This record gives sequence, structure tokens and C-alpha cells, in this order.
Amino acid sequence: MRIVHLVAHLGGGVGKAHSALCGADGGDVRRHYVLLEQPRDRRYVDAVIAAGAEVTVAPTPAEARALIAEADILQVEWWNHPKLYEALVRWALPASCTVFWSHVSGLHAPFIPPALVSAPERFLFTSSCSVARPAVSGLSEETRRRIDVVNSGFGFGSSGRPSLRRAGRVGYLGTVDFSKLSRDFFAVVERAGAAEPVSLWGAVDADSEVLAHRSQAVRFEGHAADPEAALRQTGIFLYLLQPEHFGTAENALVEAMSLGCVPLVFDNPAERAIVEHGRTGFVETSVDAAAERLRWMLANPGEVMTMGVAAAEAMAATRNPRQSAQQLAAIYREVIDLPKRQIDYAALLGATPALWYLSTQGGWAMDASPLGPARKGTLAHFAQSFPGDASFAALRTKAAVA
Repeated sequence: MRIVHLVAHLGGGVGKAHSALCGADGGDVRRHYVLLEQPRDRRYVDAVIAAGAEVTVAPTPAEARALIAEADILQVEWWNHPKLYEALVRWALPASCTVFWSHVSGLHAPFIPPALVSAPERFLFTSSCSVARPAVSGLSEETRRRIDVVNSGFGFGSSGRPSLRRAGRVGYLGTVDFSKLSRDFFAVVERAGAAEPVSLWGAVDADSEVLAHRSQAVRFEGHAADPEAALRQTGIFLYLLQPEHFGTAENALVEAMSLGCVPLVFDNPAERAIVEHGRTGFVETSVDAAAERLRWMLANPGEVMTMGVAAAEAMAATRNPRQSAQQLAAIYREVIDLPKRQIDYAALLGATPALWYLSTQGGWAMDASPLGPARKGTLAHFAQSFPGDASFAALRTKAAVA
């Protein structure tokens, strides 16, 4: 089976997931990745090539059409990247047997247009929390039968051995920015009063609001060149995210648990789908409850060590690439003989870049000025990707009138 993947890039969690999948694939699956932009970091590109996949970077529309026409299945790696919208809407893609794999939850912005979920042969989420949202549960029975969940967050191959020293070390690894990190993170740390500073692993922008929370209670470690080594020094994984974050498979959380770290998370859907409260970690609903729980964990390292073993065992059993590769292969076999179809993506997503952006927002945004840093999926990102496009001026006019 020849699978062509249409993907903005192979960075971050998406690249990590596919490099693991390629290494776990059976011999009947051949993957070809069509990257819509040049990779900033070739680590995962090189990994999928080493595993036997092919990669084409920044093709012309004609080149992309030819590759898709030759494929048995087109798999669209979905998130709200401007270049992906452009390819789907403007490149006149040929008829194909299409599978979407969403790498955002759709619970909050960026939302997934319900009509897009209904369009392909299969629409795959990476967490069961996405299937429970009203926009999905309200779809027709026929459409819901074409929806599935395939995990894309995988642990490390071998677990770390918990120790009393490690059990008392608290850390976070991931996006160190309030786009994902909870604004209450630092309040929990301060109230818990840990004897050692909490380590925050992850790059921080120079203008980030997070830096205003520098104190003796936290240590900004910067980018983790070796995440596994950082996590093997950690016993308590303080993964407190804001309630409307965009994550779904939560790679960092799964990786930490696979190494015996015990997570403390807020009661958000994506984290709740991974952490079993009281057995593999703790799920708390408030700042006070999280601070009290962190104090308990620091005072009871033996119980933390036991729970770390359970966390590692759970991730080994439920979050491994072999399972996801087998599940994807089974889905490919189910759809491979279906008639190839063209999908009118302009009808589903809109015809202009401004409409593409708005399709992720659940309505149009009052703040329609494409100013500020062009962080992924923002209006500034879309405006930067399509400089001078008139649709953004129309959007600003609409916002001003409102």
C-alpha cells in the first residue's frame, strides 16, 4: 500500500510520531511524505528516510498532484497551518482515497470544521477526548462510523527506574508559553513550597510573559537537547496546562510517564484521557487542590515511586508505535478499494486565507489585525504566509465596523 502524506512539515510532535511509525510499519506499507515547507530541523525528516520512507520537500502543485494520483491513499496530516489550507483549496488535487489524521484536539480554537470531518473516507483523531465533543457526537451515524482514534504520542522504549532522590525532583518539559502552560502554574509552585526549584525545560521567547514569573521557586532550563535525559532526572512531572490549550496526544506527558515520572495535571480533557487519577498520576481541578497534592507528593516519595512504576507500565501497554502502525494499516485495508473522489475543500474551508483562518475560530475574531508575533496558527501567521492578500483587509474592515 502506497501512502502519500500531505503535511506542512515534519517538526515537533508530528515528526516525532511519524519517525516512530515508520520504524514500526509492516512490509506492506510504503510512505511518501510531501512537505509543504522547508524543514527548519531535519532530525525527523532524516529519521523517516532512514526507516525507508520517501520525502519530497516544497513541491510544485503539479508535482504534488502527480504523487497523489499515483498513491493508493492520501493521508492529510491536519492542523491549522496556512500552507496546508493553500494546498487543499488551491492546488486542484486529484481524486483520491483520503484519510485525515488530526493533530489538534478541536475542543477549542483551532476548531475543526464539522463538514471537514465528514468529507474523507476516514477522519482520525489522536485522542478519545475529541470524539466526545458535541460537534462530533452530533454528526450523522454514517459519518461517526468513519471516525476513529489513533494515538500519536509514544513513550520512550525503556522506562526509568524510580528512586527516592528522583521522586523529590519536580519538572516540566514542553511549551513554556501561556498559549499552553497554565497561568496558575507558578501559583501552584509557590504555594507548594518545594525545597528545590522546579525545572522548566523548553525554549522561551525573549518577550514571553512567562519570564515575569522568575523566582527562586523555578529554574528556566531552556531548550532540552536531550529530553529523555532531563526526564530521567525528574520524579514529579508538573504538567499544568491552560484549559483551552491546543494539544491532544500530549507527547511530553506520555514520554515523562513512560520513564516513571508521576504527573500532576489539571482536569483538562486531553490530560484526563491519559492520566488515571490515583493510579498513574493525579488530576486536580483547582490551584489549591494542585498545590496541596504537590505538597503530598513531595512528602511521600515512596508512594510516588510506586505510582511511577504504574505510569511507565501503562504507557508501555497503551502508547507504543507498533499499536498505532497496526491500527493505521487496518484502516488503510478497509478503505483502499473504495472509489477515489475529489473533495471540494473551498466549499468546506472557504476560498480565501482570511476565511481559512476564521474556519478554525468557531466564528470570526473581533481582533482581526494581523499584528504581533506569527506564532503557529495565529492570524499573523496566516497574514505572513499570504502577504498582501486582500481578504485580510476585508477582515479588518469587518472588525472595525463591529
